[in-house]
Amino acid sequence: MTIKKAKKEEIDVIMEVFDAAKRFMRQTGNNKQWVDGYPSKEFILNHIRNENFYTVLSDNEQIIGVFYFNVEHDKTYTKIYEGEWLNDQPYGVVHCIASNGKRKGIAAFCLEWCLNQCKNLRIDTHRDNIVMLNLLKNNGFQQCGIVFIADGTERIAFQKCL
Repeated sequence: MTIKKAKKEEIDVIMEVFDAAKRFMRQTGNNKQWVDGYPSKEFILNHIRNENFYTVLSDNEQIIGVFYFNVEHDKTYTKIYEGEWLNDQPYGVVHCIASNGKRKGIAAFCLEWCLNQCKNLRIDTHRDNIVMLNLLKNNGFQQCGIVFIADGTERIAFQKCL
């Protein structure tokens, strides 16, 4: 697998990856995350224009996964409840990890790549996203507390430092 910056010409395939990920979420009991058209095509195109959105390519150059990554101060992570961050150092943010479900290990591959870019990562997920919760814990991320995203809904926050 390889990772590269996404291109606007790939948006239809990227949205197909999100559709597959949403179906998987519903099949595994996560019915409340990524609803009401989220993430939208416009949302993803904006991140592509800002060069913060990536694709995961299979060995034959097919897009099999996608994710957002940037080293930034994410306002979602300004306040954390029922815990605390591991540190206050600059950090990378990972959002919207999705795969088309045709190959295992894509999300772990993305997280490893992100850690190679920035040794301090923060990420959050929905309480019902058991698959992602387990993936984060199995990949050495520590649960730090609760954050609230822009729409006011709760997410479980994680951090990993190397």
